[in-house]
Amino acid sequence: MKQKKEKKFGKGAIVCRRCGRHEGVIRKYGLYYCRQCWREIAEKMGWKKYS
Repeated sequence: MKQKKEKKFGKGAIVCRRCGRHEGVIRKYGLYYCRQCWREIAEKMGWKKYS
């Protein structure tokens, strides 16, 4: 069986640290969390959320 080649660049190479998702990853400030995980943990990390 053929194994998948590791993605080295592009959107597919960037994954969420928490869940491994490829879509909607926030890279700013070196966060590397997807939008969904970020909303769950932002307050715990000391970020103030504004709605």
